[in-house]
Amino acid sequence: MDNILLVFICMLLGFFIKRSRQFPELSHKTLNQYVIYISLPALALYYIPKLVISEKLLFPLGIAWIGFGLSYVFFSALGKIFHWSKKLTGCLIITAGLGNTSFVGFPIVEALYGTKALETAVIVDQPGSFMVVSTVAILVATMYSRGKADGVTIANKILFFPPFIAFLIAIFLNIFQINLPEVLQSVFQKLGNTITPIALVAVGMQLEFDKRSKHWKFLALGLLFKLFLMPAFFYIFYISLLDAKGLDIQVSILESAMAPMITGTIVASTYGLKPKLSSMMVGFGIPLSFITLIFWYFLLQRVH
Repeated sequence: MDNILLVFICMLLGFFIKRSRQFPELSHKTLNQYVIYISLPALALYYIPKLVISEKLLFPLGIAWIGFGLSYVFFSALGKIFHWSKKLTGCLIITAGLGNTSFVGFPIVEALYGTKALETAVIVDQPGSFMVVSTVAILVATMYSRGKADGVTIANKILFFPPFIAFLIAIFLNIFQINLPEVLQSVFQKLGNTITPIALVAVGMQLEFDKRSKHWKFLALGLLFKLFLMPAFFYIFYISLLDAKGLDIQVSILESAMAPMITGTIVASTYGLKPKLSSMMVGFGIPLSFITLIFWYFLLQRVH
């Protein structure tokens, strides 16, 4: 569980670095840009060309794609009813709609279900969560980052977004089964591995414990959706309605109950969608999820 320890150490480092005043005031923005321009594209170019497309992808894929769509419908509806700002609505859609299916998800899935279960977890993460954050999450971030945006502006934001460019290149490599040189793949892998510590330090630098903050009620709502409502939806949909069973279903639903995605937080913050609330979703969501995941794990044990 060294990954879990790294999560807390990096967030604490960011939290104390901000208060030591040894770094420039807006250092977290520089770290966010590094993640967007270097780490994310490297991950896309390393993992996506290796994906094998088959019918086994359907249930795990639904966790990320349907889950994000559910988040969009839920929070956009609430935003209209309660007249939230576009930035608040966009922040909740992205941070509550994407789960930490790899860095936190992988070690938890492996610990609970064994190495074999990682095959399903990787599908949830790579063609699922990672592709969602590289495509539709950027669309949502662009749409909600300003009052009005025409189609050309939105298209340009997406098409020239570095992770999306890398995503298109990676899809091309996958379709035509082009293998990059091993040396280049190794470079992409090492650059991609920097995403978690750097992103978490940036999250820690933006994390604040202000009792008077107006974000607490939105944090509670966002985490209620991410940690309870989303996995409850998939439990009912997959198990009760479709009568789907097996290890892949259990792993998929458990992945849907993971804390908010670190990269999703960086995207929301980069586009100015309530950066403090975005950081709180990860900062409080990860430790809280360790408790809620226990509930979902024992509930899923009833599924054979």
